[in-house]
Amino acid sequence: MEPTTMAAIAAGGAGFMGYKGNQAAAKAARQTAEYNAKVAENEAILLRRKKVDEERALRQNNERLIATQRVATAASGVQMSGSPYLALQDSYFNTEMDALNIQYAADIEATAKAAEAGLARAEGAARATGYKMASYQSLLSGGSQAASLMG
Repeated sequence: MEPTTMAAIAAGGAGFMGYKGNQAAAKAARQTAEYNAKVAENEAILLRRKKVDEERALRQNNERLIATQRVATAASGVQMSGSPYLALQDSYFNTEMDALNIQYAADIEATAKAAEAGLARAEGAARATGYKMASYQSLLSGGSQAASLMG
């Protein structure tokens, strides 16, 4: 076999190997992006559960506080009206405000994690496209070198 033929085959083979390597890198980029997106989505689920537990604990603690206020008011002989009633009403109102703040924070965290997942997928797709382009360039370059050596 002539040296130029061998060189042409080697150039073509190198181009093909570059193509295969970049195709594999594109697949790995897509898989990594999908994994990162799934992690972010799972984190969103865990954060939501944490906020639900936080709200439940807030409500339980507030129920204890309200019960303590009622017992203290009853023990003092004062009826539940006027200032004691307003204090109790304030406790309920503050609980609801705190619960709404927890729910709002949960919504913000969920939105951020959804955006993170979308961004991971978009970045992976962009990286994969770049690797695919490089794979085609490698194939064309190898073919071009092979043709110039043969020609």
